Amino acid sequence: MTGAIVNALPDIPRLYTAISEWLGCLVYICALYRRVPLIRTILTTTLGLPVLIGLQYFAGTMSLPFWIFGMCLAAIGMFGIIMLAIGTGKREGLYITARAFILGELIASLHWQLATFAEHALGSSPTWWENIILLVVTYGLCFVITYNVERGNFSQTQPTVPTLSAAVMTVATTLITFAMSNLSFVSTNTPFSGTIGQEVFYIRTLVDLCGFVILYAQQEQARRLVSNMELASINAQLKSQHQEYLQSKENIESIGRLAHDLKHQIAALRAQVDPEHMAAGFEQLEASVQQYSAQQHTGNPVLDVILTAKTHTCADKGITFTAVADGKLLDGMSSMDIASLFGNALDNAIEATSKLSDPEKRLIRLALYRQGQFVVLRVENYYDSALKTDTEGNLRTTKKDARSHGFGVKSIRHIVQQYGGEVTIRTKDHWFTLTALVPR
Repeated sequence: MTGAIVNALPDIPRLYTAISEWLGCLVYICALYRRVPLIRTILTTTLGLPVLIGLQYFAGTMSLPFWIFGMCLAAIGMFGIIMLAIGTGKREGLYITARAFILGELIASLHWQLATFAEHALGSSPTWWENIILLVVTYGLCFVITYNVERGNFSQTQPTVPTLSAAVMTVATTLITFAMSNLSFVSTNTPFSGTIGQEVFYIRTLVDLCGFVILYAQQEQARRLVSNMELASINAQLKSQHQEYLQSKENIESIGRLAHDLKHQIAALRAQVDPEHMAAGFEQLEASVQQYSAQQHTGNPVLDVILTAKTHTCADKGITFTAVADGKLLDGMSSMDIASLFGNALDNAIEATSKLSDPEKRLIRLALYRQGQFVVLRVENYYDSALKTDTEGNLRTTKKDARSHGFGVKSIRHIVQQYGGEVTIRTKDHWFTLTALVPR
């Protein structure tokens, strides 16, 4: 150490530092999406505390030149606890460990600053039970506050996968924060060092706090960016569904006019030619035309177009589609929302059902009705493969380009929630049932 600290305060006890590091890990273990059994998380977290205590006391036996090595051992221990307790990948584990490390440093520094200040203010050393109370209160409040702050910054339904640049920036911020906060303990002869005992701890606590705030803001920005990208994808899908509706409406109207004209032409031909075999041919032709002229009539023109278009799609794919819908219940819902809601629900059902090898199992049922003060939309389809969903019920796409797909159920939830409703998904006996409840 170069230079001397005036009125130097005792350093933070190794036990307190280990507990603060363990609490830093615990905050993110509770806040992040867990991918391992709960019993493994509990055992890892429980055994992690004595491991960190042992590493801290081992580092305390080293001389100053090896002090950095001791801190690295503590960081490696935190990295192992987080990876084993949550089941993170290496990059995600490193990203979270960096945040937990700075949080641990902040908690330990803040508590020790309060403890030394209280001792000087009282003019005497506090009793052991007073020290314990201050430790429990400070560490407990820090844990509760940081957990409630950070849990909104991370998803508990899917992994946090930072980009390489975000991970590098987080680690770099952590290293700089740690170096600046402990600079005074290494040398007092720098423009950024303190020379008075209490002042040194002020610098340490404030620098750690600034580092934590920077990391929080970085994650908040990343989370908002992901949310905006997801919302943009959903909006793009909504517009695509609406454009599909407009195109389907035009096509169906054209087919309806064509069918109407063909009926008159067939009637004219039948009046001129009357052989039995020709009559049979005309009847077959008329039945074929009738297939394309059949349209849904629910009481809502937008829903009529969507159901008619999907009926033809199902017919082309050999899917039996039945729909019972009171379209008048959709009064007040925008045409784009109707097109996207029913389009996404049926597209998902058609995609899943069309994969079935047995034509008799290609079944889709749709019902739209009123139940009490709610409008109920229920779409059911038979499936014969494994389904993967997250804790919110969103289907996980099986396509390779996962970032560009998998927004169907999210889009449905987004629309229904705009009208104060909820979406539930149930699977039973190979039947997939999506139910949307929207208050009247």
